[in-house]
Amino acid sequence: MALRHAILATLLNEGEASGYDLAKSFDVSIAQFWVATPQQLYRELDRLESEGCIVARTVTQEKRPNKRLFSLTDVGRSALAEFTRTSPKQAAIRDDLLVQLQAIDAGDGASVRANVEERLRNSRSKLDEYRRTRVRIRRNRTEDEFLSSATHIGPYLTLLRGISFEEENIRWCERVLEVLDARGRRHSTISTPS
Repeated sequence: MALRHAILATLLNEGEASGYDLAKSFDVSIAQFWVATPQQLYRELDRLESEGCIVARTVTQEKRPNKRLFSLTDVGRSALAEFTRTSPKQAAIRDDLLVQLQAIDAGDGASVRANVEERLRNSRSKLDEYRRTRVRIRRNRTEDEFLSSATHIGPYLTLLRGISFEEENIRWCERVLEVLDARGRRHSTISTPS
C-alpha cells in the first residue's frame, strides 16, 4: 500500500483536513497499520495535489501561520476506488526484535529481555489507547449498533485489527518473558554447585 492511499482514505473518512490534522489522525488511527513521518506526509500531499487527487484551500489565521486544508477530489475518489479493486500484497513481518531473539544465544540476553519488556509496555499502552478510541467512536452504542448504522465503518474495522494485533503482541511478549525467566532459573540452578 502506498502512503497516498492512506491519505486518500483518511480524507474520505474524515473530510477536509490540514496536514497537521492528517498527521494527528495518522498517529491515532492509521499508525496501527501504516507509519509515516510528517515530512513524508507533506511530500505526498504535494504530489496528490499536483496529480489532482486532492485540492487545497488556504485559510488565513490571525496570530498563527495560514494553513492549507485538503479535500478529496473526484480524481482522488477514483484512485481510491481503483486501489480497493487491486489485490493487496501479503503482509510481511519485519521486526528487529525478532532478529534479536534469533541471535539471543550469541548476544546480550539481558538487553534482549529488556527490549521484550519495552515492547510489552508499548503494546499495553497502545492497546489502552485503541480501546479508548473504540469507546469514543461508538458513542454509547453496541458494536452491532455502530456497525449497522455508522456512515464510515472502515476506521472502526481497522481499529479492531489494531486491538487484536496488540493483544497478540502482549500474549507473545509475556510468553517470551516466561521462557527466558525459566531458562534463566534453570541455568542458574545448573551452574550453582550443590
